Amino acid sequence: MSTQELFLEIGCEEIPAGFIPRATSEMSSIITKEFALARLDFSEIKTMATPRRLVLVVKGIPSVQPDAELTATGPSVKAAYDADGKPTKAAEGFARGQGVDVSDLQTIKTDKGEYLFVSRQETGKPTYQLLTEILPALIANIPFKKSMRWGDGEVRFARPIHWIVALFGGSVVPFSFGTVESGKLSRGHRFMANRTFHVNDFAHYLEESERHFVISDPDRRKEIIRRETHRVAVAAGGHLLPDEDLLDQVAYLVEYPSVVHGTFSPEFLKVPKEVLITSMKSNQRYFSIVDDKGNLLPAFITINNTLTEDPSIVVKGNERVLRARLSDARFFFEEDQKIRLDERVESLKKVVYQQKLGTSFEKMERFKTIAESLSDKLNPVVKQHTARAAWLCKADLVTGMVGEFPEVQGIMGREYAKLEGEAVEVANAISEHYLPTQAGGELPDSDIGSFVSIADKLDTICGCFGVGLIPTGAADPYALRRATIGIIAIILNKGYRLSLQELINQSLTLLSAKLTRPKEQVASDVLEYFRARFTNLLGNAFDSDAVEAAISAGFDDLVDVKSRISAISEFKTHPDFEPLTVAFKRVGNIIKSGVDTPVDPSVFKDDAEKLLYDSVQNISSSTAKLIASGEWLEALTSIATLRKPVDTFFDKVMVMAEDPAVRNNRLALLTQIARLFGKIADFSRIS
Repeated sequence: MSTQELFLEIGCEEIPAGFIPRATSEMSSIITKEFALARLDFSEIKTMATPRRLVLVVKGIPSVQPDAELTATGPSVKAAYDADGKPTKAAEGFARGQGVDVSDLQTIKTDKGEYLFVSRQETGKPTYQLLTEILPALIANIPFKKSMRWGDGEVRFARPIHWIVALFGGSVVPFSFGTVESGKLSRGHRFMANRTFHVNDFAHYLEESERHFVISDPDRRKEIIRRETHRVAVAAGGHLLPDEDLLDQVAYLVEYPSVVHGTFSPEFLKVPKEVLITSMKSNQRYFSIVDDKGNLLPAFITINNTLTEDPSIVVKGNERVLRARLSDARFFFEEDQKIRLDERVESLKKVVYQQKLGTSFEKMERFKTIAESLSDKLNPVVKQHTARAAWLCKADLVTGMVGEFPEVQGIMGREYAKLEGEAVEVANAISEHYLPTQAGGELPDSDIGSFVSIADKLDTICGCFGVGLIPTGAADPYALRRATIGIIAIILNKGYRLSLQELINQSLTLLSAKLTRPKEQVASDVLEYFRARFTNLLGNAFDSDAVEAAISAGFDDLVDVKSRISAISEFKTHPDFEPLTVAFKRVGNIIKSGVDTPVDPSVFKDDAEKLLYDSVQNISSSTAKLIASGEWLEALTSIATLRKPVDTFFDKVMVMAEDPAVRNNRLALLTQIARLFGKIADFSRIS
């Protein structure tokens, strides 16, 4: 059967850059589902986009839908026919719905009785015909954060649609969306080639669109921008400051990128570079240029959507706009320094952190206590600096700079602290305590920053759970998932040996006046939330059954849990691992919850009992020391020596003996073995 290419272009007014990646991804998903329902195969699918167009190409589609045998089960025979054997409305409705006569209905026997059944052959329709229904449905179902109606139309889309190109095998697929009819005419760049052009197929479209100053492939636009920004930065005497997020944004703001280089007054370099970079990126979408040492240069690169005859005019316009933004930043920087951070801390009493959880000052006092406690346990030498960093770390929230540029919170606290003569360790911790800002992101370098970060995040998590602000799969407005993963990442990275349960309880005690739920329930929920995040995180690095087995044996000291997971994963390659696991599961199945009585060797009736008992006694002491010191792989290797005595025991001994004393003694012996294993992992969870 011959195959054809589907080409679809939806042309509209400029779509916000943030809407586009999801839209193209959903276009691919929707068409894949629609083709599956229509029994249509394809060989390749591709989506592309610019601010003014969404493009879909599907190749290798059969010209005709394949034939199919369709079956359907209807109402029960009892409901389908009356006492005289005549069809009821139920039978007639089923037949009508399946497009057959009542006389064509068959019966089929099932576990629930006899039911009506129909089997019919459906001849495949021309794909061209199916697409007249599939394509308008596709356009209507593309999701956007916000959509709009325009004119007198009833249809909705991100922005008003002005043209639709829809071709199958080079021929127009006729349909309408609102008042727009599909056709073969696309349009060029709004400013450089504002005219229509014919499209024959995808290859022809790429050629013609570029001739009309439109580069539809976002990956190609990114490469052009990446190459040209690097070239211009070097020509300007520096290096481009890489920023993939900004690159992604800019690529969806233009159809035909051209690079423009401008400068700003070196006087502005007195302002912290993070502020300048943030201002240029967030407000103007400008790329920054740095020297060999990473110092910011008084220059920027912007991406234009047109080729200009006189670039200097564009440069001057951008420089004028940037000058105003940087002047604001310099003003805030100078004004903020008139009030010390210490004085600003008092202002936090007027800042509501969360209505049920109080002010930012109250929050700071709570997590300051936790941070100091962490320092006491893990590094007492830095306790004074930890307390100072916790006290000051939220003060920059009430500065003019952070009010104007929220992205630099923490960074400005660090810079102002340095200017005020605070210890460098304290200043750096003020910035570090926000880390990590995303999963897999940079972690605090210092213990001081780590202690304050853990404490702040834990207060947020426990506070929100405590007043019922529990995240769901669809909503996590307080970023509790990110905070939880951040705490886990810091603890594992630093190797902090601490009790998570104690930490949670301490936080909830400090929050006791705010809680609207029972403390014990909140503690359980928070610990379970950590457990789920930890399981997902470690499940990416280790076998999931090893993770589950270790966590089920105890989840409190995260560093210890990870060590056990690592040991189990490595021990899985040991030749005794599988038979040992089988033996342990057998032990677990027999003893259930176990027998809390000491083993009495005088009750033994079989040599296999004595052999197993002696083997357990021989390794118990050494294994206990290995477990106490966290040498989990060595402990597992030691326990593995029990494999043969356990196998011999099960081969020679009837555990559930008739004599209660013998039976209980044997169960007690197996309980001792199970609890030895259980200190490391719940082996019943090993696949």
